[in-house]
Amino acid sequence: MVTKLKTKISVTLLLVAVAILAVGVIGFGLSPIAPLMLVIGLIIVVARCFGVSWQASQKALLSGVSSGIAPLFLFLLIGSLIALWLATGVIPTMIWVGFKLLSPQLFLPTALLSTAIVGTLIGSAFTTLSTVGVALMGVGTLMGFNPALIAGTVLSGAIFGDKSSPLSDSTNLASAISETDLFAHIKNLMWTTLPALILSLVMTIILGFGHQTSGDATAKISRLLPLLAPTWWAIVPLGLLVITAWQKIPAIPALMINILVSSIAFLTQHSLMTWADLLVNGFKTSSHNATLMALMNRGGMSAMMPTVMMIMLALAFGGLLSGLGILSRVMAPVVVYLKTQRAMIAANFLVGEQYLATILPGQLFKDSFKRVGLSPLALGRTIEDSGTVMNYLVPWGVAGAFAAQTLGVSVLDFAPFTFFALFSPVMSLLSAVTGIGLKQLEK
Repeated sequence: MVTKLKTKISVTLLLVAVAILAVGVIGFGLSPIAPLMLVIGLIIVVARCFGVSWQASQKALLSGVSSGIAPLFLFLLIGSLIALWLATGVIPTMIWVGFKLLSPQLFLPTALLSTAIVGTLIGSAFTTLSTVGVALMGVGTLMGFNPALIAGTVLSGAIFGDKSSPLSDSTNLASAISETDLFAHIKNLMWTTLPALILSLVMTIILGFGHQTSGDATAKISRLLPLLAPTWWAIVPLGLLVITAWQKIPAIPALMINILVSSIAFLTQHSLMTWADLLVNGFKTSSHNATLMALMNRGGMSAMMPTVMMIMLALAFGGLLSGLGILSRVMAPVVVYLKTQRAMIAANFLVGEQYLATILPGQLFKDSFKRVGLSPLALGRTIEDSGTVMNYLVPWGVAGAFAAQTLGVSVLDFAPFTFFALFSPVMSLLSAVTGIGLKQLEK
């Protein structure tokens, strides 16, 4: 049996850990990797001083990492898929279409809605970001928009789609933890997600209004368009992505199928050695056009390794917080004194890591929600509005690290522009205060 740390030391450790991460990442601008390593070592040593064995800490750490094996493997597949889609003309075609169809004034709202639609269709924010998101980043950057603004916009749409799709892993998890019907859960989410999306759309319209592409940007686009070489073949992998999602094929085999089909297309014109190098090291264009090189030279499994390292450490950190009882010790006294529905909703925002913020509060607050007369649907919506959404704004979180790596913009830069993630918890709190859309427990 694992020795649990007492409440005082648990609170102290959690505050010190957050302080180290915040000072390192925000104060000094460090990558979260080194601060996370420091925090993990500190927790293990302090826990041993208070009676927790080395073996227990190691077990908790490895348990946290093992819970994230699927997304870690998924990131390697996404790195390979990005490289293949660049090499076979899928992403260049999407960029070309974007330049032809989108005007600068409508780019931001169109980017928001298109990623929201794609995210809903395929049920994965990660896949949406690594496909449509990458293409929109290229289009918007050349139009002269702030890359952080573009990243926040496409991320907002992708998160909405992920939350609103019955194919989404996070939405299914929240529904299962709260013990509610999946479609009833999604319907109840609309009380907060739709207002947050509408407000995000208004913000993108305001920020995009009056934007004019500069003469230099126009010249870059005119030189770039002939080099993109759009292809009708792009319809095949894009359609395959939607088909596998609607057939409810899990993310890993769905991506493997797409990688296999894209690889066959690539191998019709290239050697096996070139294909192997592409999957590992990413795509490198033969063009010397600086703009095209900036857009196209990316992808590959090796490009995802910094994110994989960061996520492994973040999962290990989460495993220690959960396995050694640190989070439960911190939250348990809070739960006892929560007497109102508003306080119960607000307290759920204390946890911000995607997996922990879905599973742990769902289990911890389940009885308390019923005690204050709230339906399990209210619990499911709250953990979605907090854990699922806010993790994209945490530099050392799984989702935030992935978005930063894929879009090429740091979390601290795109966070102020990720309007949906900012508005969603506000809408949840407003629902708690006003009672509008707040599902009561049936008597």
